[in-house]
Amino acid sequence: MTNDSRLSRRALLRGLGVTGIGALAGCTSSSVTPFDEQKTVAPRTAVSGNPDVQTTLTAFPGTVSPASSSAQNWLYNGAFPGSELRVTEGDVVRVDLQNQLPAETTVHWHGLPVPNQMDGVPNVTQQPIQPNETFTYKFRAEPAGTYFFHSHAGLQLDRGLYAPLVIEEKSPHVKYDREYILLFDDYLTRAPEPLGESSSGGGGMGGMGGMGGGGMMGDQRPPYAGLLVNGRLPADPASFDVTEGERVRLRFVNASSATAFRVGIAGHKLQISHADGQPVDTVPVDSFVFGAGERYDAVVEATNPGAWEIRGEAVDGDEQPARAVLRYGNTSGSPTRLNSWGKTLQYSDLRAKQIPKQLRGSPDRTFDLTLSPEMGDSYSWLIDGQAYPDADPLQIREGEHVRVKMTNRSPVLHPMHLHGHFFRVEDAMKDTVLVPGHMGSVTFDFLADNPGNWLFHCHNLYHLEAGMARVVKYVTG
Repeated sequence: MTNDSRLSRRALLRGLGVTGIGALAGCTSSSVTPFDEQKTVAPRTAVSGNPDVQTTLTAFPGTVSPASSSAQNWLYNGAFPGSELRVTEGDVVRVDLQNQLPAETTVHWHGLPVPNQMDGVPNVTQQPIQPNETFTYKFRAEPAGTYFFHSHAGLQLDRGLYAPLVIEEKSPHVKYDREYILLFDDYLTRAPEPLGESSSGGGGMGGMGGMGGGGMMGDQRPPYAGLLVNGRLPADPASFDVTEGERVRLRFVNASSATAFRVGIAGHKLQISHADGQPVDTVPVDSFVFGAGERYDAVVEATNPGAWEIRGEAVDGDEQPARAVLRYGNTSGSPTRLNSWGKTLQYSDLRAKQIPKQLRGSPDRTFDLTLSPEMGDSYSWLIDGQAYPDADPLQIREGEHVRVKMTNRSPVLHPMHLHGHFFRVEDAMKDTVLVPGHMGSVTFDFLADNPGNWLFHCHNLYHLEAGMARVVKYVTG
């Protein structure tokens, strides 16, 4: 099976076909017209007008050398990770992607509810960009927050095709003196391959501690050579300079392909201020856990001079923890190590600054989904017993309050991501959520306010490649 074999055009079109409501487990709205009599809602049109920000991304092969390691990766503009794209809330952004790779590609703006045709999912929202072709993405930068962008073709994210996207608030709800972005990633020294029974890969068992249980028991993991912060291995950590008395905003992004990280900073509390880019009432913690695709912003009070370890330990792997250093002024020497995780953030600790009023009542439509591996010899991951793209779409109508309950019938945690929308988890607004293993259950609610076909999937790249995805499809009568 090749990287893109599950995304064949024939199978994808079959997966998007209208097959009736019978396959949609847990759909409780019985007063609606059967879906096989519906039509698809027209996607939101792209933004018009001249761009406020215009840039070119060129994707092409290149060599990366973190610490003493070296690997052939695929890069944006020759950088690993890709260079930050920073814009202001409300800007019209134009990005021209030039594909100089030996394979087709796309760009997905992770977490940002762009118009459907700008979302970057091959054969769902756009035709893949062929080698030596250019595609123009154009969208309005809203809402503000911490995001990132990456290839959504095959396993290309695990080749290094990602970069941070920051949309600056016009009126931040927290005060800070300086900020840094910390991109956490897992590092392959070879081209990524689909996992299967013959795959060789590490992976410890690990537990979640903070946000549910889990680990990789019975699962497989690529043979990662290490874990990274901003493209650097623990032997050569990135250093973030601060001055005593400052308030420092740290934007944490999990850009990995298969790793959940537990993160803390020695000698300092984290005041969590944003979840997946969206503002929350600040909550003090010592550590947090985030899965692939999740982001947290935290403000740190620089009141403890010295050099301090920023540590990111794999929940589900046995690699040496990712490391960086928070360093005051001219402090020299090795950083003080983190020796306790202390209080770890829970989803129930988060309180969004604003929740749409449409999500405060009972849902119009409910899906009750199970996440599970396929029994037998094949390496497949299923949603309600179906592997994408040979899977029925989840069909909704514009304006509906939709509730999705997920029960994880595996010992493996799953970071589940919905394109094109934010959803409510507990009292937070997010776009990616960890579903713990061993019958862990998570429920989220979203407002169907962005018509089109949208991918809903596990952000463990290898689970997605192995089928853990559905298309959420808007229909109308």
